[in-house]
This record gives sequence, C-alpha cells and structure tokens, in this order.
Amino acid sequence: MSAENRTALVVGATGLIGNLVVEELLRSNKYTQVKVLVRKPLLQQCPKLISTVFDFDTPDISLIKADDVYCCLGTTMKKAGSKAAFYKVDYTYPYQIAQAAQANGTKRFAIVTAMGANKSSLVYYNRVKGEIEDALKKLNFEALLLFRPSLLLGNRSEQRWGEQMGESVMKLFKPLIPEKYQAIEASKVAKAMVLITTSNVKGNIVYESDVLQEF
Repeated sequence: MSAENRTALVVGATGLIGNLVVEELLRSNKYTQVKVLVRKPLLQQCPKLISTVFDFDTPDISLIKADDVYCCLGTTMKKAGSKAAFYKVDYTYPYQIAQAAQANGTKRFAIVTAMGANKSSLVYYNRVKGEIEDALKKLNFEALLLFRPSLLLGNRSEQRWGEQMGESVMKLFKPLIPEKYQAIEASKVAKAMVLITTSNVKGNIVYESDVLQEF
C-alpha cells in the first residue's frame, strides 16, 4: 500500500517514547515525510526522515509545520535541577511548539503527559502536566490527543534509579495492581500514539494508561 501524502513532526525524538514514535512513523504507510527537531544531529538515516537541529530557547517557528505533531518532550525534577528548569521543558517548550504548529496549519497534536495530570494537584509534576493539557485545549486543534501513561518500561539512554526501583516493585506486585496503574512498555505508548493519531479521530481526547495497555 502506498503512503498517504501526509507529514509528521516529532519533538523529543531522542527520549524513550520519542525514539520509538519515530520508529513507528518510519514504518507507517501513512506518512511520506517524518521530521524531527533535535538538539544534536541524529545518526539514524532513512529516505523519509528529515532531522533538523533546533534551538528550543530561540525557536524558528517556520520549522514547526506538519499535518500531525507528536510531542514527546519531558524531563524529571532531578535531571532538570530546579522547578523553573522542569517547567521550561514540560510546559513552556511544548506550548510554544503547539502554538506555532497551530498557526502553521497542524490538524492533530499528540502529546505524552502523565497519569494523574491535574492542574490542581498538590504534586508539582502532575500539576504542570495538568496545566499544559489545559493550555493546549484552548488552541482548538482538530484533534488534541493526550496520552497519560503510568510508569514507563524500556531501555533509556540515561539511568533513573528511582524509576528502576519502581519498575521492580511494579513487576513484583503486578497481579495486585489495577491495570490503569501498572507499569507500561514505552513501545505500547508509541504504537498507540501513531495508530490513534492516524485514525483521524477528532476533539480533545484523553487516553489513560489502561487503554494504552491494549496496544
């Protein structure tokens, strides 16, 4: 089957989920072009992959143009080093990307947030995730797809000892944990993002982790 004349843009392409999303997009027959915005050049090469070095602090908004945008940006408080730095990566950057994408004609915007995202949460991490979800809803995309995975399983480029311990606990007590709260393979989240986004659903839709487990 030939590819549709459709373009995808991925931000956060070097992270756990972002890298897997790129792989899914390159395999998909829905796209003729997959663009990624990265801080450093990608080694991966493919005829339909276009990698562009991008400065998120002084963004060239003309580069943020595609039918579908996949936002996989995210960090941790430990890695960011401060609340302000965390907020920049998990709120400011995604919102700037979304604003530019909407202005440049993007129809569908898919983003990874987190289980428990809530702008009223007492947990800072969840509160920021909830704030970005609410802000994006006001941009009126044809489809805003919010993916809220639980603890992610997969091979990261960096070690996160807290998450590794969480994975071990999750696996040990998996039979006792409701599916919504069970750790989830990052590959399932990536697959769900691409399949759902290319299904041409419309509206603002939240996909909780138990739904993502089915992919």
